[in-house]
Amino acid sequence: MNKPILGSLGRTIQTLRMAKGLSLSQLALDAGLAKSNLSRIEQGEGNPTIDTIWRLAVQLDAPFGDLVASVESPLGENGVQVRLIDQGEGNPRVDVYWVSCAPNTVKQSEPHIAGTTETITLISGKLRAGENNALHDLEIGKARTFAADVPHCYQTDDSWATLMMVITYAKQGDAKQDVEL
Repeated sequence: MNKPILGSLGRTIQTLRMAKGLSLSQLALDAGLAKSNLSRIEQGEGNPTIDTIWRLAVQLDAPFGDLVASVESPLGENGVQVRLIDQGEGNPRVDVYWVSCAPNTVKQSEPHIAGTTETITLISGKLRAGENNALHDLEIGKARTFAADVPHCYQTDDSWATLMMVITYAKQGDAKQDVEL
């Protein structure tokens, strides 16, 4: 990420942290980061991974898209590239991402905010995805929905996979939603 984008990301994280009344130390501890690393991120000096941004979003109880809305190019690491396409403003909140996974990628995702689901539509390639204990082979053009507030995974074979990911957060004021598979 370039310097202006890192600066915007850092300001967003700091603003959300302060709105939640969290100290730098507390958010760093909750997100499993060193306080110095979080400080550098907030100052626009760090280079956080996608997983780090997700952990911060979860601890701030904020959609991932809110943190990366200013990032215009795909975020990438360990064979996975993610780009925010659009953010909904309704209730429930819905964000849409384009995702590309390199061959032989296994991407373990930590739980997102309580009540979050992911709907994956495979565009090309081959992909297994879902909750860690219930991975499914996806078919091109078919959608699959699973709980994203539990550990989940994406696995490719020896080819690239491209997918659309729709993340739906729980309605504000609702308890965890049931997920139909």
